[in-house]
Amino acid sequence: MTTPPHTLNEWLAHAEQLHPKSIDMGLDRVKTVAALMGLQFACPVITVAGTNGKGSTCAMLESILLQAGYRVGVYTSPHLVHFEERLRLNGASVEASTLAVAFERVERARVETGMSLTYFEFSTLAILDVMAGSGLDVAILEVGLGGRLDAVNIIDADCAVITSVDLDHMEFLGPDRESIGREKAGIMRTGRPVVVSDPMPPQSVLDHARDIDADIWRFGVDFNVSGDKQQWGWAGRGRRYSGLAYPALRGANQLVNAAGVLAALTAVRDKLPVTAQSVRNGFAFVELPGRFQIIPGQPTLVLDVAHNPHSVAALAANMDAMGYFPTTHAVFGAMADKDLTLMLGKVRPLIDRWYFTDLPTSRAESAERLLDKWLRNNAREDVTASAYSTPVLALAAAIEAADPADRIIVFGSFYTVGGILQEGIPRLHAKHMPNI
Repeated sequence: MTTPPHTLNEWLAHAEQLHPKSIDMGLDRVKTVAALMGLQFACPVITVAGTNGKGSTCAMLESILLQAGYRVGVYTSPHLVHFEERLRLNGASVEASTLAVAFERVERARVETGMSLTYFEFSTLAILDVMAGSGLDVAILEVGLGGRLDAVNIIDADCAVITSVDLDHMEFLGPDRESIGREKAGIMRTGRPVVVSDPMPPQSVLDHARDIDADIWRFGVDFNVSGDKQQWGWAGRGRRYSGLAYPALRGANQLVNAAGVLAALTAVRDKLPVTAQSVRNGFAFVELPGRFQIIPGQPTLVLDVAHNPHSVAALAANMDAMGYFPTTHAVFGAMADKDLTLMLGKVRPLIDRWYFTDLPTSRAESAERLLDKWLRNNAREDVTASAYSTPVLALAAAIEAADPADRIIVFGSFYTVGGILQEGIPRLHAKHMPNI
């Protein structure tokens, strides 16, 4: 007889063995287990879906609501380094021992129902169980994949947010933006607000909101932004904010995310009122590793989990706005199911030295194959590329080759950035600079 799991790592290993597929779209299994567990929330719930911008939106909502004095729980995925990062309670990662107890409760219900759960379904139920029992004032839930059939959608949201809709996970969500939008629209609920912060949403999103009579808040219609280089303002239904400092999260795309955040908070102000000062402080103090995260040093280091063509295009625009660097080095590792040719093409003009890396998952493309794809499409004679077995080794090679005034970009996957952050945030000192 095998020893039952006890630690969080043992439970995670157990969860990986329970279902023949890593992704198996559908809510029946997870609903059945959740019902036996009696899983329900006594506080308002905000659910966030989208191709990109979900994590940033969740982080800004969390930061503002914490500044307003609320007890806030946030579920996001995937994690960068430690699984516990997926659940933040009042701004801090959950304890591994707390999760282990919740995994045990899920397993008891799963066995009783005879259900087979995927790793994501199993871990989502455990995290929701912890959140439901933590005396929260508000729960923020990030959709893992799509929306309609994602495990978090077993919870009825008081407010839904759809950030951006673009091409990603097409084998599960459909071949075009309309199909993908239809899946993401599944988090809406009749009569409840849904904030659509994508400035040009698919018609399928708008149609679904109309069909189920959701209260839709559209960027450019129900709320909008204005501003200059120093400050910005927001105007929506019955509320205005002016003279706001830009969010601490860098990147031009963050203003669209911030606009959606203010729309969501305005939509639920009867349940979760916040002051203008809480909004200002929340934007000023928000943190989220790996989202166009610029780490000062010599050379400059940029970490970005951009992992599809849409987010890589945003990364390229943000890189372009950084100013002049003599040489740009890129550490890149990515999943094999991505449109790698398009992703590489988005940033090719900006990168002078490539360092491709293997990643510790079977879903990843190998560094050698990434190098081969790059070679087949490269037309620049002044660019070099090489392959490495880990992100750390790739970064070390980039540091060795870089001059103090250069920059190093690490992107392509959560695994790529997470691999760099295993031992904490690296602080770079050029090899001929004093390490003070």
